[in-house]
Amino acid sequence: MINRRNFIRNTGMLTFGAGLLSQTSFATASPAGAAALSRPIGLQLFTLMGIIDKDVDGTLKKLSELGYTELESAFSMKGGFYGLGAKEFAAKAGSFGMNWRAHHVLGAPFKLPAGAKMPTGADGKPITIPPMKNLKENMQEIVDSVSGGGIKYLVCASIPIGTTDEISSSIETLNKTYESCKKAGLGLLYHNHDAEFKAVDGKVPYARFFTELNPGIKFELDLAWVTKAGLDPVSLFKLYPGRFPTWHVKDIDAEFKTLLPVGKGVVDFKRLFANADIAGLEYPFVEHDQPADAFASLSTSIAYLKQILA
Repeated sequence: MINRRNFIRNTGMLTFGAGLLSQTSFATASPAGAAALSRPIGLQLFTLMGIIDKDVDGTLKKLSELGYTELESAFSMKGGFYGLGAKEFAAKAGSFGMNWRAHHVLGAPFKLPAGAKMPTGADGKPITIPPMKNLKENMQEIVDSVSGGGIKYLVCASIPIGTTDEISSSIETLNKTYESCKKAGLGLLYHNHDAEFKAVDGKVPYARFFTELNPGIKFELDLAWVTKAGLDPVSLFKLYPGRFPTWHVKDIDAEFKTLLPVGKGVVDFKRLFANADIAGLEYPFVEHDQPADAFASLSTSIAYLKQILA
């Protein structure tokens, strides 16, 4: 476990200054159990990319049977929310006893990473995807599209942070989006990967977000990616108490190369849930990017979480 001074030193966050170092009192952790279990277990539907579009009803039925009750949606090849409007999708989820809580969007136009190629489909050819709306170009359209669905949070899934100028532009985009979300009665969250913790021109993007974004913007902490970055999530909870209302409950192997079902890797979920109140956790969303067997992974994950939180 790292303390605040080590966190700042190890991640290049010296630009935070004395204000951060002066924080000396933290809430104490409560045992994992009733408080943590009172938060129903949800999932990020990206886990089912390529599956849910083919059979929305069948997919939601299986998820409900596994015990998931909270949903966070993501990009759909069918457009909209798996081919439905916001009110339709919310009603569809409700018909299976589930609540639609959040939706993921891109912060800027989609670009493949350098050297990356589109995955191939069953025909052996690179897949094609419909245009993906993003906050930089389509912010108001996105906010309007989710209105009426009853969700609480719009989540920026990723945004350019490779250069100082990109970070500054992304901060501007997120701040504008927050104002639009606020008018629509939505909260805005930012979801991390591991790159946010790597210094750019001597400053860590995640640190800049906490100091330059509107304080009304909160964060969705991806537990696997922050672990891969070499940081202790509990230390982040204590640095920024109450700022992490949603988590991506995701596991990773000891070499930080392969994502795994929850409970099969190195992330200490029992300890993290014991500190859920400090984080301000409302919705834990299980996620497993591109699993070999999505339903098997989701079954393993929820069984493990129910066990440690019982």
